Amino acid sequence: MIKNRVDVVTMGCSKNLVDSELLMRQLIANGYTLEHDPDTPKGEIAVINTCGFIGDAKEESINMILSFADAKKERGLKKLYVMGCLSERYREELQKEIPEVDKFYGKFDWRGLISDLGKSYNKELEFDRILSTPPHYAFLKISEGCDRTCSYCSIPLITGKYKSRPVEDIEDEVRRLVASGVKEFQFIAQDLTYYGLDLYKTMKLPELVERISDIKGVDWIRLHYAYPAHFPTDLLRVMRERENVCNYLDIALQHISDRMLKIMRRNISKQQTIDLIQRFREEVPGIHLRTTMMVGHPGETEADFNELIDFVKDARFERLGAFPYSHEEDTYNDKNYSDDVPADIKQERMNILMETQEGIALSINESKVGKTMKVIIDRDDPDYYVGRTEFDSPEVDGEVLISKEKKLNTGDFYDVRIDSAYPFDLIGTVV
Repeated sequence: MIKNRVDVVTMGCSKNLVDSELLMRQLIANGYTLEHDPDTPKGEIAVINTCGFIGDAKEESINMILSFADAKKERGLKKLYVMGCLSERYREELQKEIPEVDKFYGKFDWRGLISDLGKSYNKELEFDRILSTPPHYAFLKISEGCDRTCSYCSIPLITGKYKSRPVEDIEDEVRRLVASGVKEFQFIAQDLTYYGLDLYKTMKLPELVERISDIKGVDWIRLHYAYPAHFPTDLLRVMRERENVCNYLDIALQHISDRMLKIMRRNISKQQTIDLIQRFREEVPGIHLRTTMMVGHPGETEADFNELIDFVKDARFERLGAFPYSHEEDTYNDKNYSDDVPADIKQERMNILMETQEGIALSINESKVGKTMKVIIDRDDPDYYVGRTEFDSPEVDGEVLISKEKKLNTGDFYDVRIDSAYPFDLIGTVV
């Protein structure tokens, strides 16, 4: 094991990734070397930032902790620390079950890890990060917590009430990141649309996006994790007017039948959802919508599921992900419903939904063949340069594979002619 090296492993979402990046900056400031998500852990200290959202993610986090616990016995790992959502929610149980972990921290008290290493937390570097992404893009977390009361979701139990970051703090962070070479910003939060209500008593997301788009050097802004109920529609004007605000919106709808939306406590109806999507596409021509759907929620009938499939076929979302319902302790469902859809039915519905979406995605991608699109280059692979359009968010969306006829620079923008299409990727040539 390498002395004074820390291996940091991040599980789960990009919001966790930001926390890991903040921790890594503090570790570097205190003289440590580090590796993020190493293929082969070699440090004498390891930190695992866990996810606690759904069953599969929790299991993955626990397995990762156990693998590092074995490393303490077999490979000389001296210290093992665990932080994040799983640790926030199940700290007492984890302490009993995995005593090899030196200390568990939650979602918000991870700064204590620095002092437990015998080092000092540097307040001046509070918002500085060591990016784990390519240097030209970064995730920008604008809030913590969630005030929604969806039936199935444990996140409010983990993260607490919604807490917006001050606009000025976000602007300062963006300026620092731009100075370091970042060109593209993925706005993230548990719920973007609620931003500002707690702090300013009004929805401030449209103003925040405008102010960040005014900062010189911000080439692309992309918006993730919006909530459909009470959507701040002035945001559409900002997307339409600001060239550096991508015509892309990630908005989780979860379902469409009025019956399921009510059971899920989504505070929106089927017709309101349809009207909202229509407004998006009318006010922002060419907008690409990413959404998430859930199958197998308690009470979902075959008729509800078929209604969802018909809706997906009609709406033709450019991007769609799905997951089967996972029963979570202490949620509204845990107190009021049983997990009554069999696992094999959930998986069957999931497969049908994603097969349906694959055909839609292929059709939409094929419509881009022959067009020239602005693309940012993420990496240089052996056979292709790999980039993305404004309609592709890193890690979750498709990519553009570009032939190596010309030398291209990672992090630069190029005009690319789309030559052919697959369901989730495009093939192109620099013009």
